Amino acid sequence: MTEIVLSAFLFDMDGVLIDSTPAVARVWSQWALEHGFDPEDVVRRAHGRPSLTTIRELLPNSDHELENREIERREIEDLDGVFPLPGAVELLSALPPDRWAIVTSCTAPLAKVRMRAAGLPAPRFLVTADDVRNGKPDPEPYMKGASLLGYPAEKCVVVEDVPAGIRAGKSAGARVLALRTTVSGTELSAAAPDWIAGNCAGILLKHVSPTGLTVVINE
Repeated sequence: MTEIVLSAFLFDMDGVLIDSTPAVARVWSQWALEHGFDPEDVVRRAHGRPSLTTIRELLPNSDHELENREIERREIEDLDGVFPLPGAVELLSALPPDRWAIVTSCTAPLAKVRMRAAGLPAPRFLVTADDVRNGKPDPEPYMKGASLLGYPAEKCVVVEDVPAGIRAGKSAGARVLALRTTVSGTELSAAAPDWIAGNCAGILLKHVSPTGLTVVINE
């Protein structure tokens, strides 16, 4: 177990707070088949990044915005199996609302639908794909999240589940806690997070003060 002090948390959403993996896989697999791509490869590419990025890579000459709206529509409609991951609701409920933000690659409408479906506390601060020019692994999303909270990224801890998000957090200057909820520990380690834990149930809020949060991580 490791005890750390931080100013605020920056949480990714899917794979960290919410399990939406079955819905994501269903939507992107169907889309891949319709366009002649390998579903497994497309699902892997799509996870943890803005959908527009994946679409641009795979269909460089298509109407990207049209395709993205269709993906968003399907994901908003498919909420089967979307639920909170262990410890997520408890941790967010315990944290002061001005000490955490959600930074997701989802669009704002999709993020809000999934948060409601999973029963998460509504965040005071939310950064979505609609709020940034460059998505993860670019540091912009986490830099914006830290700015909204009013703390330097170096004083924040990013909680992520995939290499693209880990790299985004590290590039922003934050410390990163990776969770083994989506990919293997080996893949997470290759992206060089500061710590690795199982899920949010392994994060214990020990003390809150005006100067920081004291947290115990069960690695």
